[in-house]
Amino acid sequence: MVNENVIRDKSFEFALRIVKLSRFLQSEKREFVISKQVLRSGTAIGALVREAEHAESKADFIHKMAIAQKEANETAYWLELLHQSGYVDKKGFDSMIGEQAEIAKILASIILTAKKRMVNGE
Repeated sequence: MVNENVIRDKSFEFALRIVKLSRFLQSEKREFVISKQVLRSGTAIGALVREAEHAESKADFIHKMAIAQKEANETAYWLELLHQSGYVDKKGFDSMIGEQAEIAKILASIILTAKKRMVNGE
């Protein structure tokens, strides 16, 4: 499925940005707690997408993608908190939250399609 390659690439690129953000927060802003939270949730998205590639069943695939979606939602929370608390400027926030929203939409579409296929016995 084409969407799975798109989500794989986008979630990996996003994870790289999150790693760089975490590094910046720790070295430049001396912020360690939230930076670790956003690092964990932001990189988990891609890891779960990769796990889903080798799901044991359609239900397992949907479950892993749903957890990735939850991690994307959690990442949005940490990004909003970092922005509102002044650790991330508006430009950086807008860019990252836009990417996060795109990933969340793709995940929602993949989950919906997979559920429909499972119900239809495909």
